[in-house]
Amino acid sequence: MNTGTGHPASSSSRGFLAPILAGGILAGAIDLTFAFTYNGLVNGTPPLRILQAIASGWLGMDAFQNVYPAAVIGFLSHFGILIVAAAMYYAASRRLSMLREHAYLSGIAFGIAIYATMHLIVLPLSAAPPFKPKWFSMAADFSVHMLLLGPAIALAVRYFDRRAGR
Repeated sequence: MNTGTGHPASSSSRGFLAPILAGGILAGAIDLTFAFTYNGLVNGTPPLRILQAIASGWLGMDAFQNVYPAAVIGFLSHFGILIVAAAMYYAASRRLSMLREHAYLSGIAFGIAIYATMHLIVLPLSAAPPFKPKWFSMAADFSVHMLLLGPAIALAVRYFDRRAGR
């Protein structure tokens, strides 16, 4: 398919990259903003420590020894996970139009799925030390996933699909 730009795949590349990157980056920014703000206000935890905790999924307790390298790993891992989640939602939305047509409601369900996958599969299989969050912290995190992260991904996919004329 030639788009008139001389690059046959440029239109299709933009077609899937925009919703995936926009959804993943938006969801990642929302989640980190929540984590930094909530943990900073409630627990006095600085942002670098949050990023180290994320990196501990790969590095275990070593993540708390080298602040800046671990923080970079945590930052990149966090956004990487949410970009992959956005790619999964995008791929599913190619087959199930209801994911685009009812983006906010589908996003709520997807946010719940992201939360469940992280807490029931990813974290238990990671090298992260066992964290013992309080029930209010878990409820707040669940709410952010359900009401903001999943819908951010779903709405980005729908928005960029409409812009691409699909």
